[in-house]
Amino acid sequence: MKWTDISAIAEALYDKYPDVDPTAVRFVDLHNWVIALEGFDDDHARGGEKILEAIQQAWIDEAS
Repeated sequence: MKWTDISAIAEALYDKYPDVDPTAVRFVDLHNWVIALEGFDDDHARGGEKILEAIQQAWIDEAS
């Protein structure tokens, strides 16, 4: 997975953290959780605020 695989990342987060409210996750934690996902293979520094916002929104959508 790369940072641009927003839907795949959101699905993986939803599966790994089913009891977490994605609206309450801080970006620092979200960044760390994404880079720790199995299959994630991208430059850790590329995960900026805009991409994290998109991932968080996709996770919110996945959870609803």
